[in-house]
Amino acid sequence: MLRTVCLTLRKPATKLLVDGGSNKSKLVTEGLPIVRPIHTRTKPRITPPPKIKSSQSDHTASISPFGWGLLIIPATTFGLGCWQVYRKQWKEQLISDLERKIHLAPVPIPDDLSELNGMEYETVTVRGQFLHDQEIHLGPRACIQHGDSHTTGGLFSQKEASIGFLVITPFKLEGRDDKILVNRGWVPKRFLEPESRPHGQVTGTVELNGVVRLPENRPQFTPKQRGAIFMYRDVEKMADARGTSPYFIDATASSTVPHGPVGGQTRVTLRNEHMSYIVTWFSLSGFTTWLWFRQIVRGKSF
Repeated sequence: MLRTVCLTLRKPATKLLVDGGSNKSKLVTEGLPIVRPIHTRTKPRITPPPKIKSSQSDHTASISPFGWGLLIIPATTFGLGCWQVYRKQWKEQLISDLERKIHLAPVPIPDDLSELNGMEYETVTVRGQFLHDQEIHLGPRACIQHGDSHTTGGLFSQKEASIGFLVITPFKLEGRDDKILVNRGWVPKRFLEPESRPHGQVTGTVELNGVVRLPENRPQFTPKQRGAIFMYRDVEKMADARGTSPYFIDATASSTVPHGPVGGQTRVTLRNEHMSYIVTWFSLSGFTTWLWFRQIVRGKSF
């Protein structure tokens, strides 16, 4: 930076003097002050440069291995969300297949009973006789009120429908030695014993439709089978206990008779809560990703 400085100097001044005796003149110089500008260089006042914030790449480069490891949380929850999308599609296809099978026209029971293993939820027609003296029970169960079956039997009130048992009766097929298990339907607890519902014990040759059911795995926390009442559909043990073939059908609602078990106790609806799981996992993935970016990448705290 240049600064102008005014420097005062004394400059000689010239005067003319006249000598009267000799008629000669003299020049007399006198010092007079003069001002002369002088340019000097001074040290400039320097303004400090503004603070430069570190770039995003600097933050990324400073992330520790532990910080990168925390990405496992959003990545895992995102993967679980994708898996639930697949599970939802699979469950919807399964429900569609069950609905299609349950509405197929009834077919005669095959001569080879082993074919029933590939016909779950399909309806078959059987003809023969019930062996009422060998019936067993499955429960406790709530009544599935399918159509108007809950009014046909006339056994129970709405209050009683919350607890009861399924009546499983051996059924001897007409014209052959094979016997199978037939779930005749639901009865309230007060009509559990056959003697309490004599009019509902159908005798003679009958023809009915039934939905093929496969053995059921023992539910978690369900105790093992003890006594005459089964707690889940253990077809093998039921068949061994009554000397029948290990095949099981649920009688349809049309088999219901007055004062007898209420048929149509086949539950074909499956739980499909995968959409809520999808929302949960993807929400957790998005939230943990934002949290990781805020805490680890930007270094901000709450």
